[in-house]
Amino acid sequence: MKLAARTKDLPPMPLRGDQSIADALAALVRMFSDAGIETPQRDARFLLQGLLGIDGATLLSGSARTLGGEAADRIRDAARRRLAREPVSRILGRREFYGRDFIVTPDVLDPRPDTEAVIDLALEVVKSRGLCGQPISIADIGTGSGILIVTLLAELPNARGLATDISPAAIEIARRNAEALGVGDRIRFVATSGLDGCGGDFDLVISNPPYISTGEIAGLERDVKDFDPLLGLDGGRDGLDIYREIARNISELKRPSRIVLEVGARQADAVEAIFTGFGASRLGRREDLGGHIRAVALEIHL
Repeated sequence: MKLAARTKDLPPMPLRGDQSIADALAALVRMFSDAGIETPQRDARFLLQGLLGIDGATLLSGSARTLGGEAADRIRDAARRRLAREPVSRILGRREFYGRDFIVTPDVLDPRPDTEAVIDLALEVVKSRGLCGQPISIADIGTGSGILIVTLLAELPNARGLATDISPAAIEIARRNAEALGVGDRIRFVATSGLDGCGGDFDLVISNPPYISTGEIAGLERDVKDFDPLLGLDGGRDGLDIYREIARNISELKRPSRIVLEVGARQADAVEAIFTGFGASRLGRREDLGGHIRAVALEIHL
């Protein structure tokens, strides 16, 4: 119902079953460009590949093939949804992250490429502390779709993990992603806030918490505010509420731990100050694709 309300007034789609793949691609690019979508060619290409079940090479080599009526119907529907600013990953139900495909649903955040900075920094910390190949334990707070913990366990085959989220629906998506990518037997899932009730100690704690201040949410781009769950966006009055909760959780651990966190574009200093207030020391930072500090690493010595 919500989708229909967004798309019912959009113009007819110039897509037909007797068109070639090349013609459909050109039509999508024109529509998306005319609508002011920032990446019309990429979005059109990814939609066609996903909907037709082909890769980029086949998209080019088979461009003369006709769509057929059923495929044209699917493409028309997807085009309407994209023109209503629904992200491509949500239309297709999956997103690539760190070279792996993850299931994405309305219950979880749409993973962004900038979040790969968290993985890069976490692996750097593990390596610098001599933990590569060791049976380390990793906790992922607010796991969402599970992209962080699943990726790290895939990259660190001797590690085990705990994934928490206050949303049982998100926990189920994370579980499905873990099983699909072969690490489900090394993760424990708990529906809780932070690390409440989880027990245990962790060599590494990771999180991409909600960090947008409540007052800023209304001004976000439509593909974020209309489609990402509010629980994954709203970080409270100043955007730092969940960092304070995580810092309290970490301070209660019984042995030293390293923490790697995603932060907003201008939040690194404030987030580090929260953790140093609990006795943590700074380990490092990592920039995202746009040159903003996107991940910070700290260590608590107990």
